[in-house]
Amino acid sequence: MKTVEIIGYKRADLGKTSSQRLRDEGLVPCVVYGGNEQIHFYTPMILFRDLVYTNQAHFVHINIEGVELQAILQEVQFHPVSEVILHADFLRIADDRKIKMNIPIRLTGAAPGVAKGGTLIQKRSALKVSAFPKNMPDHIDIDVSHLDFHHAVKVGDVTVENLEFLDPKQATIAAVEVSRAAKMAAEEAAKAPAEGDKKAKGGKK
Repeated sequence: MKTVEIIGYKRADLGKTSSQRLRDEGLVPCVVYGGNEQIHFYTPMILFRDLVYTNQAHFVHINIEGVELQAILQEVQFHPVSEVILHADFLRIADDRKIKMNIPIRLTGAAPGVAKGGTLIQKRSALKVSAFPKNMPDHIDIDVSHLDFHHAVKVGDVTVENLEFLDPKQATIAAVEVSRAAKMAAEEAAKAPAEGDKKAKGGKK
């Protein structure tokens, strides 16, 4: 898994006014948990570009005024209108401790049901997994080349070495569903022979 570099500076004032002033200057108030203490710091918002706006999971190397540590992004809060990052929580990690992460999904292969007029619907964009940091992937490939109409790939169908999946086993990841247009066409096709039979019977009389 790739690593994103974050340069941070310790915060002396943790009040709301100070936090807003940081945001106005294009900075993000942050905290890193884990270890012996919480560390409150701030960092330029632009450094989140490769961490948040991506379809891959990442580790984070944080350097706070010379204190270096490995972490993962635990939670990020956005402004509901402007989508400015309001706050970020990081979790410190260690090689000998398992961590939990949401890993993005990539669908691979061509589903036969789609070729017949169905629509491939992705129900989940990521899977929650537990693993040691060295075994954590940046994405998970899900093969859909066997999916026909009304067939689905569920969490319980997926196995990846050294990963424990934490989502419900019956949860659907992707499925091929019949499109509305295809359903209407099938209904019209079913009606046609029935109407033809009625006309034929009417002619005999």
